[in-house]
Amino acid sequence: MEKKRLALRKLMEAVEKELLRKPNRKTLDRLSLLAGFQDWDSFQDALHGDADGKTNYEGGA
Repeated sequence: MEKKRLALRKLMEAVEKELLRKPNRKTLDRLSLLAGFQDWDSFQDALHGDADGKTNYEGGA
């Protein structure tokens, strides 16, 4: 029983570590696309700057 408890604890620690890990840049860019932005930087500019999502669609059309 002690071996099962130790194995479960190790599994939970690994899962928690993975959940707390910061996503990589590619993942952040894809999530930003779902939110309507071209990339992570555009999304961050809209959150923390003067830009908004409309600036992503201005221009070339």
